[in-house]
Amino acid sequence: MNKNRFAVSVAVAVGLILLVAAPGQATTQNAQSVAATAPAAALPGQAKVSATLEDDFAGLSYTDEQKASIERIHKDSATRKAVVAKDADLTPDQKDAMLIGYTRMEYGMMFKVLTPEQQRAVRKKMQTRRVAEQTARAQKPTQK
Repeated sequence: MNKNRFAVSVAVAVGLILLVAAPGQATTQNAQSVAATAPAAALPGQAKVSATLEDDFAGLSYTDEQKASIERIHKDSATRKAVVAKDADLTPDQKDAMLIGYTRMEYGMMFKVLTPEQQRAVRKKMQTRRVAEQTARAQKPTQK
């Protein structure tokens, strides 16, 4: 049991490290926008994170090889998420955090499968979404 818990912790840590390292491959401007929005990335609930990431990948045309790779990534991620969902030792907050981490890892791996042109299109959608989110937050009246 302790080995499984340790393995899951290591997997989450590696995933978070990969998420932090991934912006280093992007342009400086994209890396700065990712760093500026890092606190907003820790949104509660997997559905919201998943929905926005799915929107960023929407509308792309995939090759058969890309489709096969993405399907394999989805299956692996679903297996990991099922293990976390069934783990009785984790609190709901821990489960949410791990599910969000696995979702981000999944989309990070999917991003690596894309061609450079597709990656640029996804980055553009992400940047547009982040700007819209920041604008919406700035327009909200502050509560006292």
